[in-house]
Amino acid sequence: MVKSTVRFPEAVIDCVEEMVAEGVFSNKSEFQRFAVEYVLSEIEDYEPEMVDFDELQKEVFQHQPATNGPEMSPEINENFYENAARVRQFAIRGDIETAEEYIDTAYPVTDPRCLLLDDLLEPYRQRETADE
Repeated sequence: MVKSTVRFPEAVIDCVEEMVAEGVFSNKSEFQRFAVEYVLSEIEDYEPEMVDFDELQKEVFQHQPATNGPEMSPEINENFYENAARVRQFAIRGDIETAEEYIDTAYPVTDPRCLLLDDLLEPYRQRETADE
């Protein structure tokens, strides 16, 4: 296994730690491995290699509302790249708040895609604070 360091915003880590505390994941690393495998399986022809992936997926998404609202529509699922491009476009223009709102309307906070898109904003947030 390869070790990789990932930096997340504090709010994201708070959500992850909550899921660890609830016992959904044994630790943050397990969550991160699951998130990456899940996103890969959604956006390309990738078969997750993680042990117990299917069980974790059922556990994570059992907390989803029963209604299939706009944040989980198949169109948005299929348009992850377009959503990422839109988020980046807002960030490049310095409109971090709009990018964050866009992410929040596209995906629930527990969705791994939400975490990845939020992480996409981090360099722009750092640039913004450095400019202040």
